[in-house]
Amino acid sequence: MTSYRLGVLEGDGIGPEIVPASVVVLDAALAAAGAAPVDWVELPLGASAIDTHGDAVPESTLTALEGLDAWLLGPHDSAAYPEPHRSKLNPSGTIRKHFDLFANIRPAKSFDGADAVVPGTDLVIVRENTQGFYADRSTYRGSGEFMPTPDVAIAMGIITRPAVERIAVEAFELASRRRGKLTIVHKANVLKLTTGMFRDVCREVAARYPEVTVDDFHIDAMTVHLVRRANDFDVIVTENMFGDILSDLAGEIAGSLGIAPSINASHERAMAQAAHGSAPDIAGQDLANPIAMILSSAMLLDWLGARHQDPALARAATLIEAAVADTVRAGTRTRDMGGTAGTRAFAEAVAAGVKR
Repeated sequence: MTSYRLGVLEGDGIGPEIVPASVVVLDAALAAAGAAPVDWVELPLGASAIDTHGDAVPESTLTALEGLDAWLLGPHDSAAYPEPHRSKLNPSGTIRKHFDLFANIRPAKSFDGADAVVPGTDLVIVRENTQGFYADRSTYRGSGEFMPTPDVAIAMGIITRPAVERIAVEAFELASRRRGKLTIVHKANVLKLTTGMFRDVCREVAARYPEVTVDDFHIDAMTVHLVRRANDFDVIVTENMFGDILSDLAGEIAGSLGIAPSINASHERAMAQAAHGSAPDIAGQDLANPIAMILSSAMLLDWLGARHQDPALARAATLIEAAVADTVRAGTRTRDMGGTAGTRAFAEAVAAGVKR
């Protein structure tokens, strides 16, 4: 059995609750699947790292991550950091940019027995993670956002053919393994050159995947389509900012932003990260929904299993997904899903389900 070293970065707010909950579930799933136990490596990040290391993402943390197979990242509350840390690229963006984690894969899937705005939702948003209209992470050095005078603020949206092509390949590969449908989201009627290039390059890549049905929508229209008929969509590919907005909307449509998982990946490395924020208003109260972080961790196992051709990891990921669904179906839910279970109780129920 292959043993893996995975990083644990708890982050801020509810992070120190939902990340350990996910570790408990992962350990149970790996044991049930007959995989070797993980060597967990805890690393400083976020507000606590500012206190102990003088930086939200210490250089020692980035160096340690380079030697790991993958890692779990908790949410961060960078808006509450003291200056100058608040004005820096946030911890998630720093790590994504440092490791060129260009693909942000964000599923949105409703659960039987739980309320959803659109029951039957089962889609995946594939978000290009390095360019687009998030100017803080679209340049090699410095920022694409600047102020030439105190009264003028400018942000650059950057789209390049190589970046679009590689995210399009990821999206089409995923669609070919799922239901064979892919939707390109853009705003080419107004942003003709930038998102027009995004749409056109995706269309060029589509020629390599004749088995996949392709359509495209403007970003504003897509929000309406998701609210009305999210269950009609399979894989959606789009640029950075559009993908961030749509995935939050899709998570809530599926039942709660607390169930929205994601991984950030390159061809060599991956990071599990729930799509939601740090929720400081409920931190430390055992109220947070750990589903998003648990399912993000399952996605990470699946990615590792595919990369290392390790079927035990794929089995563990499947066990986690099934146990989460069974737990919700049986009526154990956190407050945001209409239940009464706390963070620890829900994770324990999922771990018990995995063992069964």
